[in-house]
Amino acid sequence: MFFILSKVLGFLTNPLIFIFGFLIASVWVKKAHLKKRFFWIAFSLLLFFSNDFIANEAMRAWETDATPYASINKVYDWGIVLTGVTLNDREPADRVYFHHGADRVTHTIQLYKKGMIKKIIISGGVGRVLTAGRPEADELASVMIMAGIPECDIVIERESDNTHENAANVKKMIPDETGEHCLLITSAFHMRRAGACFRKVGLDTDCFSSDFYTHPRQFTPDVLLIPRADAINLWQKLFKEWLGMVAYKFVGYI
Repeated sequence: MFFILSKVLGFLTNPLIFIFGFLIASVWVKKAHLKKRFFWIAFSLLLFFSNDFIANEAMRAWETDATPYASINKVYDWGIVLTGVTLNDREPADRVYFHHGADRVTHTIQLYKKGMIKKIIISGGVGRVLTAGRPEADELASVMIMAGIPECDIVIERESDNTHENAANVKKMIPDETGEHCLLITSAFHMRRAGACFRKVGLDTDCFSSDFYTHPRQFTPDVLLIPRADAINLWQKLFKEWLGMVAYKFVGYI
């Protein structure tokens, strides 16, 4: 139930829902002053949420910083990588389709090949509400194996449907004596919630952020003035993550 609710709320966090809501209200209401007010609210929201500079600054404030490889001065027993980066409803199903978050996989491979993590736990189930599919953890594992990581160094956890379950299920798989030697790998915008979930179950992992949505701060006209659809997508990511933090806090996941 919580999984389905999270998917529905994720859809409702799209700023376009609010914008179109006010536009529809401006058409339906009969009073002229309300029509005008709703229209200008919708127009103002569209300008705000499509502004690349504002969206980028908001996401920069939320994303956790990248960790330079040179600053990692120990070897971790486990690298824990979370799924949520594949499109597993694409055909033909004889390959893995990635979207924006492929960095979670490539950076994990780099960490392993640099000798910074000994073994890898991939945590994540199907991630779909209405249809079945191949667990994402299996898909990520297949890519890592093709990249040269020995199958014996990859552990798969394929039952999780959300970040709380990622943490709870991984905790059961890691011996207590190695729990303090884990590196959590996930997207920078997701790291705050993921880290909090793992701490809640007793795994105080170090964090390695990947999959950054932001770009360096720019003051050019195209960034400051030209509306961009990507900016709206950033706000949707942020709203979904903020709502997730509140919901997880409410139910005791963090």
